[in-house]
Amino acid sequence: MSTRAYHHGNLRTALLEQAERSVREHGVERLSLRELARRTGVSHGAPRRHFPDRQALLDALAEAGFARLGAELRLAVEGGGGLFEPRLLATASAYVRFATRDAALLELMFAGKHKQESGALHEAGERAFSVIRELIEQGQAEGVLEPGEPERVGLVLFATMQGIAALVTGGIVDAAHVGGLVADAIMHFLRASRAAA
Repeated sequence: MSTRAYHHGNLRTALLEQAERSVREHGVERLSLRELARRTGVSHGAPRRHFPDRQALLDALAEAGFARLGAELRLAVEGGGGLFEPRLLATASAYVRFATRDAALLELMFAGKHKQESGALHEAGERAFSVIRELIEQGQAEGVLEPGEPERVGLVLFATMQGIAALVTGGIVDAAHVGGLVADAIMHFLRASRAAA
């Protein structure tokens, strides 16, 4: 692969794409700037123009992961139509898909977000999860969800989605059953929230 392909601002994007593939295939531990350079077809020193060290690469990768997660959640909300319940199911399904497809990346994203109380990575995480917060607020405004702090209600929803993803990535639940499991979980979440209202 020619290095020329990455000379006009494309190298950073190409490195992040390769890094994401590498994390998906081999986990975070085996990610290295030298290997990314080799896979991208540039000299081993070229990535340092964008990422001075491995941690800078990991932070950028986590930030890009949050951006992609936020975009996928937003697309799910919009694709769910105007009604709250189909939007909620679509968004929960999108999150579980992301969390099972990119479990190692998600772990990196959360580790980085909790390490940084502020900064670009923290803001990227807040933007991604604002989609779910807005959805919770819609459900509360329509009287479908219990009133109160949207963060608290959203945390129960998040714990449910994350739990399903953990069951799949841990090999406890077959991925073929995820759709039905998410639908059942959302039904129980809504029933419990209505009962508490």
